[in-house]
Parts: sequence; structure tokens; C-alpha cells
Amino acid sequence: MISSESLSNSPETQNSVQKKITLLGSTGSIGLNTLDIIRQFPQKFRIEALSCRNSIESLSEQIKEFKPRLVCVDTAKQASELRESFRNGNSGPETEFVWSTEGLKQISSDPEVDLVVAGIVGAAGLEPTFAAVEAGKIVAVANKEPLVMAGELFIQTAKKTGAKLLPTDSEHNAIFQALHDEPPERIARLILTASGGPFRDLPLDEFEKITLAEALNHPNWEMGRKITIDSATMMNKGLEIIEAHWLFNTPVDKIDVLMQRESIIHSMVEFIDGSFLAQMGLPDMRVPIAYCLGWPERLPLKIPRLDPVSLNALHFEAIDEQRFPCLPLSLKAAKQGGGAPAVLNGANEKVVAAFLNEEIRFVDIAKILASVMQDLDETLQQTAQDSLADIPDFLLKIKTLEDALQADQWGREQAGKVLKHVH
Repeated sequence: MISSESLSNSPETQNSVQKKITLLGSTGSIGLNTLDIIRQFPQKFRIEALSCRNSIESLSEQIKEFKPRLVCVDTAKQASELRESFRNGNSGPETEFVWSTEGLKQISSDPEVDLVVAGIVGAAGLEPTFAAVEAGKIVAVANKEPLVMAGELFIQTAKKTGAKLLPTDSEHNAIFQALHDEPPERIARLILTASGGPFRDLPLDEFEKITLAEALNHPNWEMGRKITIDSATMMNKGLEIIEAHWLFNTPVDKIDVLMQRESIIHSMVEFIDGSFLAQMGLPDMRVPIAYCLGWPERLPLKIPRLDPVSLNALHFEAIDEQRFPCLPLSLKAAKQGGGAPAVLNGANEKVVAAFLNEEIRFVDIAKILASVMQDLDETLQQTAQDSLADIPDFLLKIKTLEDALQADQWGREQAGKVLKHVH
């Protein structure tokens, strides 16, 4: 359980000096929203480090504006070109340009950094986020995959190093706000809310004809392409269940998902006395990001505000698993534990990328993932029946970061095999 008491005594909350921020994924949705907040509160925050993989032109503009001490890109060539372009002093006076996963780990664990915003989508965010935890940083966890792939390892490491994991996903941040340090034994259940995405009312017999453009047209949120597809399949809720299990020390059986069409109730907690606490607001990622940046304070954000009088109704509905088959798949992986969540994550990234490249249909996503998880079950069953069967340890338990990466890769490879036979 995340403790506000332990955070309130941290040095950076006891004085008015600027918090020094590493922003992983500065040109993505999380990154852009984070920078928008920092523009509003320049006296409170300083960008110490930025990272970006491909959007170098956008990154260059950010460097000019925020003048970070460290910048990480994907390749040595990109770093060299940026270094040359800023040789005349348009960046900070001593900006250092680094690259690759090692560069990401460097800017995540830098001694001068107070808080790391982990906004890199997918398994690529695993190692730099873990580097921040190993270094004892406050980490605003905006990417699901690290805790999905290696949740137990992250929590154990954070306890050893004193790192603080602040939930930045809108759903987990809502639960974080509602819990107020209530111990796990007082929680009856956590309720993650889902908008239902673009296909919540589409007749099932029309799913075969769903186009990429339709899947990317989310009714409530503006997000990156990958997470938007995960929302359409509701895989994102499955990954959020796994993440919530670790963040809030709550059994999977006590975590439910409900559809909340308006995306006004961002999640709820039911307590053992029958009380419900919910966090409400317009669908705006700046709210949960600002909550983590300012913690334990709240920042007076200049954003559109919810007018309760304008709410005619709030709708809650059970999830139709026939419409969203990825949710039961991920729920099974969550209960199975071991390497199953990481396998599912890797397979999902591979399959969603294929859909975004228009190589497969929307309905193929769940079918391929089901096939991969069936392959995992058969592999584990074979081992149970044959003590001499050669099964990788990483499928049984995630003990190290390398285990998580190998399980993720196993899922990608199995998905790749199935993809070869999809027409």
C-alpha cells in the first residue's frame, strides 16, 4: 500500500525548491500533458531530463523551451545530430545527449532527479522505470506494463530502496485518492470504471467490419494509438486489474470493472462497512498527472471544470464479456500469475501493432491472444505431466527483470507464429 505519511516526510515536500523531473516519453500523450502542467507552475518544477524515441522535431522544440540537463533518444546517430544542432547554445548550458535503454536508465536514476514520470508505452518502459525504483525515486507510474510484467519485483524493490510508486493512470489515481491510506483489510473491493470505447453499442454481427479509423475514434479520451486500441478491446482494463492488484495490495477477486459511459467517475472503492468513495471529474489526464507531480499538495490547475448541474445522469453497466473477450483473458492471466501477465502483455503489443499496420482485423486481436494463452496453458500442463519437460523458469515465476523481458518476448514470438497463419 502506498503511504502518504512516508511521502510527507520526504525532503522535496518540506521546502519550496523546484522538484527536478525526468519525463520519460516527453512527446507522447502523457509527456505533453505533463509539460502543460509544468508550464503552469514553473516555480514548482524543473525539467531535468527528457526522453523521446522518434518525434525528434517535437523534442527539439521542448529542449529549446525547457533546457533540460539530460536528453535521451533512441540511437547514437540521433544523439549526435541533436548535439550538433544545439552546439550554439539553444539548449541548456551543458545539455548531455544520451541514447538507448542505457541512456533511459541513466536519466531515470540520475542523483539530481526527484521525480520520474514514467510515460513510455509498452515493455520499452520496463527497464527505465525499474532503474528509477532501484534508485529510490518517486515514480509517477503512467505506463501499465512494468507492473503488469513484473509487479511483485517492483513492489519488493520499492520497499527495499524507499521508492514511492504514485499511480498516474486515471483509474488507479482515482483509487489512490479515494483510499486515503486505508489498510487493505478495510477494502471490500476496488471498482475500475471503463468508458466502453467506440464499440460499446455496436451490434456484435458488425464487429467483423470494424476499421482501424473506427477503432481509433474513442468517444471520451484523447490518447496514444496503442492504448486507444486497448480501450476498444478492453484489454486496458485487464492490464489495469493486474496493476491495481500490486499497487493496492488487493486480491484479484476483489477488483471489478464496470462500464461508466460518461467517464466522469474514474474509479471507486467499496469498503467493508458498505461505504463507497469515488473520484469524479472531466476526462482530462492533467488531473491525475498533476496530483502525482504536486503530491502531497494539490495544484490549482487551470483546466475546464466539471459542473455537476450539467450532469443529467451517470450510467453504470456490467461488462459484456462476449463483446469484450480480452477482459476475461487478462483476468485469467492475472489469477494465474507467474509469467502469464508478461506473456499476455508481449502478445498483445505484437498483435495490436499488426492491427495498427492493418495486417489483421479487429476481431483477430482477441482470437490470436486466446491462442497464445492456450499455448501457454498447454506448455505448463506438459510440464506438470512430464518432470523432464524443458520449460523456461520465467513462465513459472518472475524473479528478475530479465525473466519479465523473456516472458514478454515468449508472448511476442507465439503471437508472431499465429499471425503468419492469419489472412
